[in-house]
Amino acid sequence: MTNTLALRLSTDRKTTPSANKAGTQANVSNAFGLLSGREFSCPGQTAACEAVCYAGKLENIFKGFRAVMESNWNAVKDASANDIARSLNHLIGEFRIAANKRGASLDFRIHHDGDFFSRAYARAWSAVILSNPDVNFWAYTRSFTPGNNVVDILAGIPNLTLYLSVDEGNAEWVDEIISEHPDILIATLTDTAAEGAAMMGEWRNRPGAACPEVMGRIPLITVNGGACISCGLCPNGKADIRFAAKGK
Repeated sequence: MTNTLALRLSTDRKTTPSANKAGTQANVSNAFGLLSGREFSCPGQTAACEAVCYAGKLENIFKGFRAVMESNWNAVKDASANDIARSLNHLIGEFRIAANKRGASLDFRIHHDGDFFSRAYARAWSAVILSNPDVNFWAYTRSFTPGNNVVDILAGIPNLTLYLSVDEGNAEWVDEIISEHPDILIATLTDTAAEGAAMMGEWRNRPGAACPEVMGRIPLITVNGGACISCGLCPNGKADIRFAAKGK
């Protein structure tokens, strides 16, 4: 039997589909991440993204968290698409077992840290998503600029909600992407939600929704799971979304 790469899932309180009885901790790991930064898995990182990157900050604060991200990155950075896909399929299998045991929804966040760093890596994820039609995947990406555009590989997959992660540093390429893929969703990053609505107006005739957890309207986690699952906007692709760095 061919060995799989040494990859590990992450337990993210915001994305988890299941929590403990106190509603304070996740008990299903439903996220996957890689070491962040331009020199690692984020070739499309912008100055705005770097300034507010919560995952990058966690890497600096928590050595154990960074160790997992670094281990995942080292495992996939030079691996073939086939080896990556086989190993990710194994992880999704682990997630499915844990979620079913808890009676939790099969919602999976790709890249709570990191991004699609190459087309080969994106092809691996495409194969995994298509091989697991019962799982609902969602992801945000800045890999839509010249030199590393993976959107054509991932757009249109029925069980993947893909967001272009947009700020002033990469907005100039959005028109081209949405002209080719008009159904793709947009996630803006600005200082305030109002600024996000103005930016969204460049491409949409609707402002999209401000992330309710960032705006303080819903808690990070409850007994019903993380904010992303409770809200449902992003996992289910219900709307374009606005993230406000200043939380208002």
